Amino acid sequence: MNKEQYNQLSKEILDAAITVHKEMGPGLLESVYEHCLMKEFELRGIFAENQVPVQLNYKGYALNKDYRIDILLENEIIIELKAVEVVLPVHEAQIISHLKLTDKRLGFLINFNVPLLKLGFRRFVNNF
Repeated sequence: MNKEQYNQLSKEILDAAITVHKEMGPGLLESVYEHCLMKEFELRGIFAENQVPVQLNYKGYALNKDYRIDILLENEIIIELKAVEVVLPVHEAQIISHLKLTDKRLGFLINFNVPLLKLGFRRFVNNF
């Protein structure tokens, strides 16, 4: 995927998230926004998977544990969803760790519990 494709999908992600936020409003559970966003991506013809398991490796050893990515878009972009009063540094660290552990280049942290969605929309890059 080239930078132009990443940038086009980034615009679609922001627009889809804004659409969900306008339709549903703030104050709901994270899982509600996840299901709505998945439907919005489907309506737009964008391939997305939710709750994607990722094998945990430590020092070259595959551990009997995995972690989950909220949404993986086009098998390239990680979306971490929140519905919290305040985005904490640990939430930002989570998306950064997901990017590094999966060797993905682009990720978004989206907090739906805000009056305007663009206030809860953050972009993260890994070797982009």
